[in-house]
Amino acid sequence: MSRSLVPRRSAAEALAAAANRRQAAPELRNPPLDYAYDGSFEGLLTVVFQVYDRKAAPNSIQPLGTVQGGLFAQPVEIDTNEAAAARVWDGLLRYMDKDARTRLFHVFLSEVPDRELLVFRYAHTAMCAGRDIAENYADDNVRRVQRLAQQMYREKHRMEAFVRFEKTQDGLFHATIEPDFDVLPLIAPHFTKRYADQRWLIFDRRRSYGLYYDLHRTDIVQFDADSAPQRRAAVSATVLDEREPLFQVLWQAYFDHVNIPERKNMKLHRRHMPLRYWKYLSEKQPRQRPFQPIQNKRPVQPGGPALGAGGEVQG
Repeated sequence: MSRSLVPRRSAAEALAAAANRRQAAPELRNPPLDYAYDGSFEGLLTVVFQVYDRKAAPNSIQPLGTVQGGLFAQPVEIDTNEAAAARVWDGLLRYMDKDARTRLFHVFLSEVPDRELLVFRYAHTAMCAGRDIAENYADDNVRRVQRLAQQMYREKHRMEAFVRFEKTQDGLFHATIEPDFDVLPLIAPHFTKRYADQRWLIFDRRRSYGLYYDLHRTDIVQFDADSAPQRRAAVSATVLDEREPLFQVLWQAYFDHVNIPERKNMKLHRRHMPLRYWKYLSEKQPRQRPFQPIQNKRPVQPGGPALGAGGEVQG
């Protein structure tokens, strides 16, 4: 009598396995459609839900503000449905882990032209495979998602390091940034935790919205084109605290004194601190006071007594 190497499962284990079995993606047998949505991530997830509900693959997925209709057909407008979006977001965990699912959100924030189709193709490939495809680097969609996620991580890390706040007359600390990607949703937890004892605003000039923390919670705030801050100098001249110029001078002095001129390497410096960030960095603004070395050491005369760390004579 032959013996199986696979141990027999109980009836309860078999039922549990059947309940957790990953279902394959529904077949998209209807003609492809062009889809349009409101530009939000929840709206994109709703489009994914409608793709499988209609069983029609997407020819394109476009935000409503940039829709380009065809000659004979107009895109199908999909209204955002939070329940459907949550159902898709939770359902993705059947085919990928949380890190892989988070990378899809990062791809959406990257703002690459075909981000919507890339998110759909990655999710559809995982559902068709019935497993996590994060390490299948033979697939072009997997490679692009991984590359964009790495770029988003670098931009997030730089923004957490290069944000410089300025204090206004009403006690609000504000900062202006222009990141390559939409990283405000990613840096919000860092600044909320680090600066929990002060009100602050981080404004993304390129996208005309920001993060505002009021000592209790962090919210997204929108700006009109006319009211949004345009230049650092214009903001500084009108609403900055009267001590802010002194703070900037002190920060520049600190930056100059920790610098080692003999080890200056501008090529390496620009690699870690790209030029596009310099206009919002206090240490890169024109110096209001020329640099002067700290005069805190007395020269030792030849044959004279040695000086201790505090300048006292050692005998």
